Amino acid sequence: MHPLRSAAYIAASTLLSMTQGLGMNLIATNIPQIQGYLGATNTEATWLLAAYMAPNVSLSIALIKIRNQYGLRNFAELSIAVFVLVSLLHLFVSDLQSAIMIRFVAGVAAAPLSSLAFLYMLEAFTPARKMTIGICLVLTNISLASPLARLLSPALLDIGQWPGLYMFEVALALIAFGVIYVLPLTPMPRVKVIEKLDVVSYLLIAIGFGCTAIVLVTGRLYWWREASWLGVLLIVAIVTVTTAVVIELNREKPLLDIRWIASKEIVHFAGTILLFRLAVSEQSSVANNFFQNLGLQNDQISLLYIIVMLSMIVAGLCCAAVMSPERVPAIHATALIFLIIGSYMDSQSTNLTRPSNMYISQAFIAGATALFLPPAMAVGLTSALKRGPNYLLSFIIVFLSTQSLGGLLGQAAFGSFITIREKYHSNILAEHIIMSDPLVAQRTAQLADTYGRVIGDKVLLNAEGVALLSSQATREANILAYNDAFLLIAAISLCALIALLMHVAIGGHLRSRAIPAAIQAS
Repeated sequence: MHPLRSAAYIAASTLLSMTQGLGMNLIATNIPQIQGYLGATNTEATWLLAAYMAPNVSLSIALIKIRNQYGLRNFAELSIAVFVLVSLLHLFVSDLQSAIMIRFVAGVAAAPLSSLAFLYMLEAFTPARKMTIGICLVLTNISLASPLARLLSPALLDIGQWPGLYMFEVALALIAFGVIYVLPLTPMPRVKVIEKLDVVSYLLIAIGFGCTAIVLVTGRLYWWREASWLGVLLIVAIVTVTTAVVIELNREKPLLDIRWIASKEIVHFAGTILLFRLAVSEQSSVANNFFQNLGLQNDQISLLYIIVMLSMIVAGLCCAAVMSPERVPAIHATALIFLIIGSYMDSQSTNLTRPSNMYISQAFIAGATALFLPPAMAVGLTSALKRGPNYLLSFIIVFLSTQSLGGLLGQAAFGSFITIREKYHSNILAEHIIMSDPLVAQRTAQLADTYGRVIGDKVLLNAEGVALLSSQATREANILAYNDAFLLIAAISLCALIALLMHVAIGGHLRSRAIPAAIQAS
């Protein structure tokens, strides 16, 4: 392929990655601003994210077979046309209920764009480079969507608040619509692969994954043991997914090869990337929420997002330059070391910490994100293709499940951990706020003096001082809780690094013993 045409396909893949990623992240990162426009509470507005993720987390399972049966060209054109139509529907949003319905449809319409982004990127490279450079570049593009959404949000909100966000999404969708028609993908032979039981199995999996996604998005806000319907959704998820597994185990041509998915090799692979996905939640949720609790907005953190994006790009390019099967453990070890260093540095935060204090640590974490996933996906994808094309779908569901549901699980787990630790630190700090303590009384009087010119009543003035001191104690408890979360991530990453090094050492020892035995046998 001509270099200019290859560059065009790379640009098209980047556009599709940004269209899909920004469509999801522009809403997720601006829930506080959107809730005001829609007249909703923060908890109610979070249903916009839940509605989007409910269908989105499972649709890739069905799309692979749909693409193979009805043709790649038809799949691409219809997918982008539906996405454009759904993006335009945002123009008619007038209240929270209509916004939730449209976000649900948007989650359906956006699912094919990730597949198209992969296909367009792989189209640009020779077969030898698809599993190295191609995968590294497309996964880097997908990772860039979250910090880019936070970087662009202030300007878009200034232009038109909530309408400004979806008008930008509409613009990207229209550009992508034209690009797909101008740059067609190489056609693939059509094969009739969809069976009736495929539809049944997929619907069961979709219901189970959708219920799980809703629980993970909303559980922390309604709290896990307080809302009984969260338990009902989890029961539905377990029953439907278990039923789908039973059906698939008893089919000659299953939609998913459950026995292969449950094999030692794939369970190890899934556990590895799930653990890493949980760890990198530090950047997408914990660090950003830390600054929001300090009262900083996206426009005040813009330079940090730029540094994060640059770090991802550099790490992604370096990964593409050096990636090979034998170097995968070294790349993963490097990523985990970066994650340990960055998370530990963040765990030393105080109320004086500002974005400039986290430039280096967040750059390390961003680099780790870009380094870890491409080798893991390349190894898993190669293993699946060696066993035959039928295993590709099984691998895709393992990879996407750990990424989509794993990302939601990470945000839910660390969000809940921070809430619990904040209560713990608040109780400890409250025990030390005793008015008989001279230091506490002095601090209360200093805080009350700020209202001395407008409040003449000494009782009310003292009450204001106590309220301000309590507010400061709550802020400090939140900071300590976030530090605990950062330290927990560093500890998890350290354990993962030790396990990786032990796995490599044991594997090397077994190979060294096998070589002399093979020589002796020959």
